[in-house]
Amino acid sequence: MTGAYLSAAQLRSRMVLAARWIVAEHWPADDGRCPVCRVPDCLAIASAHAYLDATGTPHLPRGRRS
Repeated sequence: MTGAYLSAAQLRSRMVLAARWIVAEHWPADDGRCPVCRVPDCLAIASAHAYLDATGTPHLPRGRRS
């Protein structure tokens, strides 16, 4: 359960984990499209990248360093 019982650091940690998960799931396939949304410009991965950039967190999925 999230809410008033979590510290700011705990909330940030959960947001980072969620954003990393989104990046991993929506990483473009070989054809350049999102495997979940099936569009070339996936809004979910763009939002997750923006959040991770703002927090200074690395966000390339393992094995996908390019």
